[in-house]
Amino acid sequence: MIGNNKTLVVLAVFALMVSAFAADGSSLKPPPGAKVAVIVFEDMQCPDCARAYPVVWDAATAHKIPVVLHDFPLPNHNWSFRAAVLARYFDSKSQKMGDDYRGYIYRNQQQIVDEGSLQQYTQRFADDNKVPLPFNIDPDGKLTDKVKEDRLLGQKIGLEHTPTIFVVSNGGSSSPFVEVVNRDQLSQIIEDMQKKAGPATPAKSAPTKKVPAKTKKG
Repeated sequence: MIGNNKTLVVLAVFALMVSAFAADGSSLKPPPGAKVAVIVFEDMQCPDCARAYPVVWDAATAHKIPVVLHDFPLPNHNWSFRAAVLARYFDSKSQKMGDDYRGYIYRNQQQIVDEGSLQQYTQRFADDNKVPLPFNIDPDGKLTDKVKEDRLLGQKIGLEHTPTIFVVSNGGSSSPFVEVVNRDQLSQIIEDMQKKAGPATPAKSAPTKKVPAKTKKG
């Protein structure tokens, strides 16, 4: 019996430690017009981010909610910050182009070892999509600043790893956010949040539009 009590104490302490170090997503909100959204902090050099990327998009598309991506390049990754800046460049061409670039880099992640090989794959993507890729994609530093702003936001809310995935809500009496620990439960978490948030507010006298796949902040 004493041994069991000790085990329970250890488990309780561990749970408290995990809770203490969990990121606080309470300040995160869905984009305007949405009651529920998936918010992801990602690092394009992170293998787990590569695995999570299609799972997040599949779940969000199935439930017709937006995805908000934030860059959180980790300091121990040698090309992830540059990849985030490049993704912002393709975002400036079109939202779909930026999404496609991220998916392309994730699919080829294992073959990219440094900024040189990242540039080669990026050039190939640009050529395949007939998008010019200038030598200096960020002459005024604005794209770099946006990546830094995202990383600072992640630091402020206590992020320690990528991907960190939140399902956030604006309405109802639900909890304002849930950090997704088990991605197998993502769809169920979205559905629970949608039920608590209530139906989305319909647009007034507006034509039917496709729900935006992603909203970039910053």
